Amino acid sequence: MKIERIVKHLFTTQAQVRRHFDRSSLTAIESAIKESETAHAGEIRFVVEDALDGLPLFQGQSARERAIDLFSQLRVWDTQDNTGVLIYLLLADRAVEIVADRGINEKVDSQEWRKICQQMETAFMQSNYGSGVVSGVHAVTQHLVQHFPSVGGNGNELPDKPVVL
Repeated sequence: MKIERIVKHLFTTQAQVRRHFDRSSLTAIESAIKESETAHAGEIRFVVEDALDGLPLFQGQSARERAIDLFSQLRVWDTQDNTGVLIYLLLADRAVEIVADRGINEKVDSQEWRKICQQMETAFMQSNYGSGVVSGVHAVTQHLVQHFPSVGGNGNELPDKPVVL
């Protein structure tokens, strides 16, 4: 348990999330997801969380572990063809994680997701939060189009609206 991390989490607030992800940037992210899903058979969710609190924080839960928890809680795994993708941002750590369902993981190497996460984290370091996420959605889209092209009439199985925790 690192004191610096605990302090960052204690002082990262919802107000900071709202400052970095105002209504227009959340709308742009939602639009990017909607547009993306017309081109492939996958489902994308975006979640931003200000900080961990309580027991998970003091037990040292990583952004990756939290993303996996949310992947389950939001039922991103529950798509017909196992093609759900979660893009998760833990703002206090400025950490991005991509969790993909087993159908996608069979075709896309985890290093590809890591590259996208790093590109998004670089954008966030330059205070480009909304555009960083939109770029991340576009990069995920490229992989989904390649491996899971639209077969026409893809149903929208998961909400496109970003989740702010």
